[in-house]
Parts: sequence; structure tokens; C-alpha cells
Amino acid sequence: MYILGVSCYYHDSAACIIEDGELIAASTEERFSRKKHDSGFPEHAIDFCMEEAGITSDDLDYVVFYEKPLLKFERILLSSLQTWPQSIGVFRESMITWFNEKLWIKTQLLEKLKIPANKLLFTEHHMSHAASAFFASPYDEAAVMTVDGVGEWTTATIGQAKGYWDGSEGTNEITLLDEVRFPHSIGLLYSAFTAYLGFRVNNGEYKVMGMAPFGEPNYMDKVYKLINIGDDGSFSLNMDYFTYHYSPRRTFNRKFINLFGPPRVAESEFFTPTTHPDRNGHEALENQRYADVAASIQRVTEEVIIKMANQAYARTGSKNLVMAGGVALNSVANGKILENTPFEELFIQPEAGDAGGALGAALYVYHVLLNKPRKFVMKQVYYGKGYSTDEIRAALDADGVPYEYIEDTDKLLDRTVDTLLDGGVVGWYQGRFEWGPRALGNRSILADPRRAEMKEIVNVKIKFREPFRPFAPVITEENQTEYFDMGPYAGQTTPRYMLVVRPIPEDKQAVIPAVTHVNGGGRLQSVREEDNYLYYHTIRKFGEATGVPVLLNTSFNLRGEPIVTTPQNALSTFKKGALELLVMDHFLIDKEALS
Repeated sequence: MYILGVSCYYHDSAACIIEDGELIAASTEERFSRKKHDSGFPEHAIDFCMEEAGITSDDLDYVVFYEKPLLKFERILLSSLQTWPQSIGVFRESMITWFNEKLWIKTQLLEKLKIPANKLLFTEHHMSHAASAFFASPYDEAAVMTVDGVGEWTTATIGQAKGYWDGSEGTNEITLLDEVRFPHSIGLLYSAFTAYLGFRVNNGEYKVMGMAPFGEPNYMDKVYKLINIGDDGSFSLNMDYFTYHYSPRRTFNRKFINLFGPPRVAESEFFTPTTHPDRNGHEALENQRYADVAASIQRVTEEVIIKMANQAYARTGSKNLVMAGGVALNSVANGKILENTPFEELFIQPEAGDAGGALGAALYVYHVLLNKPRKFVMKQVYYGKGYSTDEIRAALDADGVPYEYIEDTDKLLDRTVDTLLDGGVVGWYQGRFEWGPRALGNRSILADPRRAEMKEIVNVKIKFREPFRPFAPVITEENQTEYFDMGPYAGQTTPRYMLVVRPIPEDKQAVIPAVTHVNGGGRLQSVREEDNYLYYHTIRKFGEATGVPVLLNTSFNLRGEPIVTTPQNALSTFKKGALELLVMDHFLIDKEALS
């Protein structure tokens, strides 16, 4: 049985396909269109999934969309009426986009796939999130938590789920017990601060998280003027400070500015008296204020998530928690859940945002609507498109770049590690690209974490991005407790997907300064040999040579671009940035040979 899941038109469009309940292929549209956060109809992603599964539309049993468009349309209409006439701008723009495309998603899917209407299904947004987390987890039962900007009406839920495996009897169920509804949203609150701090909404939230450790949460009392949080994790916003519920352009208003001060100018340089003691004038002090604001909204967000998680435990009594929704990508908050709740196990869908809803919708249909038994657990994320040796060779030949082909794996890895030891930065391109926003070893840039200067080199000369942005440490799983205070996260799956920040002991911070953020932590990825052989053994060989089984890992892309997909993308990025070596499959391209 084949089920195609689709999400589109809001954040990151995506498609995935499952066969008898197991994930075969999944991708966001941006990887093929090369438009970062592409929200359009996922034409290319659908084609890829069908091709990877080796099927045609005739073989599809169902196609499922990740939310219910008419319910979302109802919310926009009613919200516009409630805030009229301020909402005239958002109403006008919404009507144009809805009547041009969003209301016709059923027609678009039927025309694209040439399937009968009875094969097309729709699930609710937060149920898709919940299913994406639970039915990809290894648990028989779990508490469920979903938190994002907004779905149809819902912005956050807690619930419970159970599911049976082959050979057992039972009914697969997900019950969402409590919810928060629009306009009250922790995701939209965080996005308002994202805009205030000079970053793009739905694109720069992780930059706020990266800026927060440079500040102190000195503005929490002011943030609490915007949000009221109950002991049970329920919350409501004071809408007098916001405009996102009626404005197509702005998320906060003058009252917000009067409370927090003038907003940060987008793309302005970020430095503080702490980061640059020689620059302690007005601009540095203003940047310190912005860092303090970032620290404050981050801390409040953590408090909301932890209270919600404790309420989820109180309602379910489960020792397991699963999470999805865009806010579930807040790795700092995630790294505090198990230490501040009774939960023993935590699984977060690696593609937690709207793109992951495509997977959740497909799994929900298979397991809940059809009540089929479970056999799939997400143990890795390499569900994107891969390119054969012949395809890579053809791309290299067409580009005319000199290259070496090294068949012996040990020699290939030795050359890679030698470049890293010499202070070089390596573009690493292997196998199928990752499902989710993190580069987890198949489309990565690697560097030596022992060199403090690598943080600035990779940020400024390769990624062309803000110098305050942190990098992820990647480590062999058996060594993670030597370099990180894993606490209850030791042995968990969440560190494999770069979803939690954990403290780095002081004696190790000096050993791996390039991946130690200003708060003394790191958003680690732990790697197992069975999940990614070449990646694992590159880290292991580096560890054998240096005594430090850790590498600096960041996504293989330039600022403002999606992570590379094709060999041609990789070559183009390699040429533009200060990378010394590109490793594609068993091909080596040396930057010196290009000159």
C-alpha cells in the first residue's frame, strides 16, 4: 500500500511517500526549486517521491493533505471580521492568495496525480504533527505535545497516543486532550520577537536562539506583560501589543516598541561590550539590549514548554513524550525537558515543522484511519534524493574541474582527515540528502573544532553569515558523555538529530572552542556507524589522530540558499566559499587544483 503525504502553501512545502507504513522518500520542495523555504505547490518533491518509490499514480492507494484548508479559511475570515477595519490589508491579500491557489489544493492534487477524488484525504494540522512524532517513535504509547505558530485554529496541543506493532492486537489512537487556539500562540510570540530583533519571520527564529546566550534575561518582566501563563502550561497573549492577527506586514505595534525600545535594524552588525571590549559605545550597548531581549523571550519560551510538558505528564502518566511543530526545533528548550519533568524518554520528529506534517498525515491515515499495524521507527533521516557515481562523474566532467577518484575508503577518509588536520574546511557530500532542516552528515561542511578561529572562518568566509552564529559539534555516539553533560539524554535518540543543546564540561570547552557557544553548550549530533558509515569513520579517524572524536559540522550551503541537493549545487557552493576540499562520493576535488 502506497500513501503520498503533501504539505504546502504556508512555510516549507514537502512531500513524502510511505509503503506499507514505512517511509520510502521525503523532501521539501526547496531542495529542488532552490528557493529557500519554498511554500509553493511541491511539484518537484512529489515527482521525486514517486520516482524513488518506483511507482505511478495508478499505484497510489491514497494521497493525504496535512491540514483542512476550509477550516483555515474559516479562521482567516472570522479573524478578519473580528479585527475590522484594521484587517483590511491582510483580508485583501488573503483573499487573493486563497482564491488563486489555496482553496483549490484538492483540484491541484487531483490534476497533478490523476487520481479519483475518493483517494484524496485531509487531516487536521496538529493531528498531522502529532502523528509525525508518535508513529515515527519507538514507543507503544506516549504523551504528545505539538507547538507551532498556527494550524487551522490550533496553536498548541497536549495529548496521548498508543499504537500496536505486527503480531499484536489493538487500535491505534491519538487523542488531543487540550489545546490553545489562535490568536494565542507561543510560536507567533517568538516570531514577533524574531522580527523585532531584525530577522525574518519563519526563517530567523533560530538566530534569536543563537543570540540569546550573549544576553541576560533582564526583560522577562516585560515579556510577561505580553503573555499570561498558567501552572498547567495554558497561556494567553495580550493582543494589545501585536498586529499579526490583522496585519500582512507587521507582527508588533507601537505599544510593543514603547515597552522594549526601538527595534533592531535588519542585517545590522552584531557586537556587544562582551564580544568586542574595544567597541563599547552606544551601538554595542544597544546590541546588548537586543541580546538581553532575546535571552528573555527564550527563557519565557522554555518555561512555557516545560509547564506544558509537565501538564502532558499529569494528564497521561506516560514515561514517554513525543513532540512536533516548529517550536519543537527549539533545541535549547528541548535540552531542558527531561531534567525538569518526570518523563524518561523523549522523541522529537526531526522534521518538526510544517514539512513534517506531510509525513504525519500519511502515517495518520495508515495507522489510525486504516488501523494498520506499526513496523516503522525513524532511526535515520536520509530519505532525500541521492546521486550515483556516474551522475557525479558526469557533473564533474561537464564542469571541467580536475578531480581524483579514490575507491579505497580508508585512503579517502585519510585524505579528508589530513585536510582537516591542516586547518582546511571540507565540503562533505554523500548519499541521499537529509529529511529535515539539519545537515546530519550527507550535505555538511566539516572543520576542526579545536581551532577557535574556525568559528569566524566558516561563518564569515564560507557561509557569509552573522559571526555570532554557533556551530554544531558532531561526535561518535560512544564518546558523547566524554564531551557533553548528557544527563538523562544519554542513550536517547534526540541527540542523533541535532535537536538538543547540552552543556560542555569546562575542561572540554577549551578543547573544542569552535563548537562551544558562549553559554558553554553545544547542539550536538551523535553518530552511529550503522546510520552513516563514512561520516562515522571520518569522525573516528579524526579522533584517532587528535584524541578528540569531535568535528565541527554545519550545513553545506551559502547564506540565503537551501542546503545543496545536486552535484552541481555542491560544486557551485564549493567554488564560492573558502573550502579547501570537496568530497563527493569517492571523488575528491582540491581547491588548489582549480586555480
